[in-house]
Amino acid sequence: MSYQFKIIPNTDLDLIIPLVYELNESKVSLTLLKERFDEIKNQNYECAVILDDAIVVGVTGLWFCTRHYVGKAVELDHVYIRPNYRNQGLGKKFMDWIHNYVKEKGCNSMELNTYVQNYPSHKFYYNEGYEIWGYHFFRNI
Repeated sequence: MSYQFKIIPNTDLDLIIPLVYELNESKVSLTLLKERFDEIKNQNYECAVILDDAIVVGVTGLWFCTRHYVGKAVELDHVYIRPNYRNQGLGKKFMDWIHNYVKEKGCNSMELNTYVQNYPSHKFYYNEGYEIWGYHFFRNI
């Protein structure tokens, strides 16, 4: 199969809401996701997708910033590939494409968070050259 990797315009973020909904196992409603992405599209955010023809089968958000410890960086957010597209090397190709894309934009590093219990993702990111640098702490307000 031939897949296409691309950045979609922030005006088209509605296209990724079903995948982010799947990723969050329906813990966040579709209505709330739409509201949040309507706000996100006006921030320092881009969205990369994997297309199988015109169908979005993978997604990640890209948050761009400058970090005091590495300089210009990108944080990957809501990385998700639909289950029936996994274990085919597509994730690696997507990460390679993202790496090249953000490098061209002048980024010095890529970082991300993954859930503690998501062991398959840990193995994947280790294999992609990521290192664990710390813990992500969270507090609801």
